[in-house]
Amino acid sequence: MTDPAAEGARAAARHLAAQHGPALVTDVEAALHARDTSRRPDQYLDPISLGSLIVSVAALAWTVYTDLKKKTDTPSADVITRTVRAELRRTRTVTVQDDEIIAVTVQETLTILDAQPHPPR
Repeated sequence: MTDPAAEGARAAARHLAAQHGPALVTDVEAALHARDTSRRPDQYLDPISLGSLIVSVAALAWTVYTDLKKKTDTPSADVITRTVRAELRRTRTVTVQDDEIIAVTVQETLTILDAQPHPPR
């Protein structure tokens, strides 16, 4: 099984590369490679790096999604996005540019999650 947070981060980087430059894809790969597997998904990497922000948002979106999935079959993308923004605001200033990056990254991560096979209940 693939890592939905990593795949969501990669998809978001591809989506945002037109606006932020093709190096973004490499930056995200570097941030994914540097990610410590012992770190909890809700602990953020260097907030200065756009690649690290995308990886952090994707990991947090995955965590929020799986938590909400325990309560409802179809967690709302809007609720997940708002929750991710709120969590990020606890540790950093979220800019207007960050809002777009958060929205795209959450959506791309949810697309990956929705495409994965789900075990029967």
